[in-house]
Amino acid sequence: MEEEVILVQLLRLAWIAATLPLLVASIPIPNLTWLRRTLLGFACRGKIMRSSSQRFTIPQRFFLHFYAVASIWTTFLLGTTWVYAYKMAPLVTEPFSYSTLTSYLTGGSSIIRRSAPAEKRYAVWETVFLLLLMDVQVLRRLYETIYVFNYSPSARMHILGYLTGFFFYIGAPLSLCADCALEVFGFLVNLVTEFIVKGKNQMPAAELELWQVLHPLIKLGWKHKIGVAVFLYGWIHQYRCHKILGSLRDSRQAEEYVIPRGDWFELVSSPHYLSEIVIYASFVIATGGTNLTIWLVFVFVVANLTFAAVETHSWYHQKFEDYPASRSAIIPFIL
Repeated sequence: MEEEVILVQLLRLAWIAATLPLLVASIPIPNLTWLRRTLLGFACRGKIMRSSSQRFTIPQRFFLHFYAVASIWTTFLLGTTWVYAYKMAPLVTEPFSYSTLTSYLTGGSSIIRRSAPAEKRYAVWETVFLLLLMDVQVLRRLYETIYVFNYSPSARMHILGYLTGFFFYIGAPLSLCADCALEVFGFLVNLVTEFIVKGKNQMPAAELELWQVLHPLIKLGWKHKIGVAVFLYGWIHQYRCHKILGSLRDSRQAEEYVIPRGDWFELVSSPHYLSEIVIYASFVIATGGTNLTIWLVFVFVVANLTFAAVETHSWYHQKFEDYPASRSAIIPFIL
């Protein structure tokens, strides 16, 4: 569909536009120091935010807002795409008994039917798989924001950094399902239309075969199994590192800072950023590196978190004379 091509292109342009300033500002050219200072002013938060940069800031605990939005949005995309895949793109050989106004209203031109190529139906289930991983990630981040982190009342972040969080957590899940998002939306609209036209009592009885709901995910290939292994590796380490950071706040006095230790903190200054990179690398792996939109999401994550990690690493060295010299900023033994 032409509309889906437009959506994909817009998402790609958005990720490129968000990434380019970070890449340019990372180039050590004297004439670009103003750009680096400007972006740092937007990106810095919490302990690394300078006291002179408090204008246009909000409390860092407002992280809760975009994780809440991310959880609702990603769960919505996952749920609707999963229903669409189950009804319109089955991978198991069972009778296809579902009938709605969808084919009547669309003429069948934009629907993935049972007769559609297996590759296209497979791609829809791959999207469900990616959204499931993303949902597991954002729901954990929401939990951590509420129960793990205890943000200082004085911890601030720039309003543009706050808005960037909304951009990311709306754009990233949408990018994972961009190739079929409009078809799913049309499917959902048709279901609502049928419900309005027919009424609840005239709707076909809901049919749910648990095997057909879960089996297609089990049938996904080796790249998805590797992807989920990499995802869980990064996911577990990020949770551990966040627990360490949360415990530091509980144990220290007021604005006193201490050197975090344990897990990947023994290797890098920002292991929670490193694990985030690992998590988004798993999406690239799960798609076999063939989806340009997901590649652009990953490049943005790497550029954004590396930019922030280098500043955090510098802050640690300025703050602590005994800071471990063996630690890298974000990539062990490299950066």
